Amino acid sequence: MSAHCMLTGARPGFGNRISHSHRRTARRFDPNVQRKRYWLPSEGRHVRLRLSARGIRTVDTIGVEAAVARIRARGEKV
Repeated sequence: MSAHCMLTGARPGFGNRISHSHRRTARRFDPNVQRKRYWLPSEGRHVRLRLSARGIRTVDTIGVEAAVARIRARGEKV
């Protein structure tokens, strides 16, 4: 599934679209996922991460090294 954040684990939510006549049809709430490239100094290379907007702010706060460590702790390949 590509619409998930590697850092926060945000995934699509599901619900109903409700029309004016109040008929319900299935819909999907996708997180705001962006592909972002960061320089990883410890490995001397760039890494490309799929992050939600909240995940990008988290990387800005804790740094890319700590973020990649958390992603690897979750079992995702970087």
